Amino acid sequence: MKSIKLLLTVCVLCVLASCGKKYTGSGWRYSDDVYVAIDETFRPIMAEELEAFRLQHVESGDKAVYCSEDSAIQMLVNDSIRCCVVTRPLSDAETNRVKANRLPISKARIATDAFALIVNKEVADSVLNIEDIKGIVSGKITRWEQLRYATRKGELSLVFDKSGSSTVRYMRDSLLNGQDIKGNVFAQGSNDAVIDLVKKDAGVIGVVGTNWLKEPKERVLDDFSDLDVKVLKVSRDNDDNPVGFRPYQYRILTGDYPLTRAVYVISTDPRRGSNVNLFYFFLKGQKGQTILCNGSQLLPYSPVQVKSVSTN
Repeated sequence: MKSIKLLLTVCVLCVLASCGKKYTGSGWRYSDDVYVAIDETFRPIMAEELEAFRLQHVESGDKAVYCSEDSAIQMLVNDSIRCCVVTRPLSDAETNRVKANRLPISKARIATDAFALIVNKEVADSVLNIEDIKGIVSGKITRWEQLRYATRKGELSLVFDKSGSSTVRYMRDSLLNGQDIKGNVFAQGSNDAVIDLVKKDAGVIGVVGTNWLKEPKERVLDDFSDLDVKVLKVSRDNDDNPVGFRPYQYRILTGDYPLTRAVYVISTDPRRGSNVNLFYFFLKGQKGQTILCNGSQLLPYSPVQVKSVSTN
């Protein structure tokens, strides 16, 4: 009986000791650095989030990989990385692959994002509705004069960042019911490249993450008129007098601006106290949400207050 009690005591002590013990091993899976794959659409604000996180966790390094959404999810599913920031949850097949590696899956919605349609400053103000955009990505509209409220003539091109980006997936899944994008649609490689092309070519409509339009460390934009490019208004209506809106945070909140999608952080790291998981909780916590609200065009997932202010 004494030997059994002694054995139980040893087992309990071993369990208690292991609760505070860190995983040991070599390689990135055991590192204190934050290895995370991030949809390049969110590079500006996620760089700020990582910088703020490192101020709280000085032992961590920034090991972010900015890539297309497809690449970020594939890296997570293949266990090449254990955290990602993307605009969709994992599919059933992707979830099963992660579980086959005996890894947990934690998912949290952290924001609502809007992407902007931008044109050269020479283009007169115009409103695009959802049907116009469907026509462009389906290949039915290839010239400016085919738009209902055309302000110019000539060939029209739509440019994205990357072929596997979240904006391409949105257009394909939300506007074309999963069918392939057609027509004069091209990938430029990055959001920066899209903005640069729009500055040079008045025949192009660019699709970019709205947060790329503000300078780093700049607060939320309440006016797009001082930019080097023009941000088009977009309308849900298909009537003769559509009311269009630009992607301000308030218009995302009210649902007036139609080109929006959810933003998720997903972690598969089994180490409860790892910096990867701490960063996951940081993004969904008060500090991370405050940075999103004050420093980006994204609308945070935490509740926000809208106040009416009158000035003389």
